[in-house]
Amino acid sequence: MKHIMDLSRESFIKYFEEIGEKSFKASQAIEWLYDKKSYDPINWSNFKNDTREKLVSSFNHFMIKIKKKEEDNLTKKYLFELEDNNHIEAVLMEHDYGLSVCISSQVGCNMGCSFCESGRLKKVRNLETYEMVEQILLIENDINKRISSVVIMGIGEPLDNYDNVLEFIKIINDDKGLAIGARHITLSTCGLVPKIKLLQELPLQINLAISLHASNNELRSKLMPINKAYSLDELISAIDKYIEHTNRRVTIEYVMLNDVNDNEVNAKELINLLKGKNVYVNLIPYNETSHIIYKKSPKDKILKFYDILKKGGINVTIRKEFGSKISAACGQLRSKEVK
Repeated sequence: MKHIMDLSRESFIKYFEEIGEKSFKASQAIEWLYDKKSYDPINWSNFKNDTREKLVSSFNHFMIKIKKKEEDNLTKKYLFELEDNNHIEAVLMEHDYGLSVCISSQVGCNMGCSFCESGRLKKVRNLETYEMVEQILLIENDINKRISSVVIMGIGEPLDNYDNVLEFIKIINDDKGLAIGARHITLSTCGLVPKIKLLQELPLQINLAISLHASNNELRSKLMPINKAYSLDELISAIDKYIEHTNRRVTIEYVMLNDVNDNEVNAKELINLLKGKNVYVNLIPYNETSHIIYKKSPKDKILKFYDILKKGGINVTIRKEFGSKISAACGQLRSKEVK
């Protein structure tokens, strides 16, 4: 049985037409759910009694639960329990431009990136659309503030859950839904090239981030098994076509691993890969975890790497560190729970 928060506006319109209701009821349903935060249709006073009863019987109305929360000054890490007792997590970050939340798209991950805690525990299943939407709703309810931007970069590979993630984006972008602007929504992928090609055909203005993390094929294949399926050359070609087709800038995510991918040669290789493209590189200080051997690059090495890229004509930033005093690494809080 589908959940009532699995339905975007188009899906609600189709449902109401199938039960003989007017299509404008879709807007009313979305308003009840996301503006008035009334999750039980039996209370939707501008619907007929029989329509309310159909909405109650036609859909699942379970809400995921906050099981645990860790926080420091600018970060809150949430562990959620799902209906089947699986666990996922999300991170709330406070920026000078507003509140951002990084959500999960799968229970576990099959991409197997060697530095990633969430990939250490393999994929159990895709998240349903409502399980992604409710991560935002429950955090907003917990802090009593509005989330202004969303990053789909938590546990899982979003493009491996393509259909549900697209419905999620439609719902949170809907002006009667969570009304989060498309340019405040970022989807991060490790490089599923066929899905990137599909994504560029859609009328979306969201931000695309590519988890690159290596400057050559040999290193990337060691760090990220996906590179054996879609090589660095194929991925760069897909990025070029995406930019050409959408006229949108692409973010290149590059986690800084000490003595692995952070030397001068790596920086110069990265310049050769990216120079002249409409991209910017986001250098990410690594969040260490006890289960994985990699260490964070020292600050001076990150600054040197940054300086080489900058002088090489690459737009580059260093991501502000969040959650260093809590289980900040992606999948770390879930990993503790599973253990």
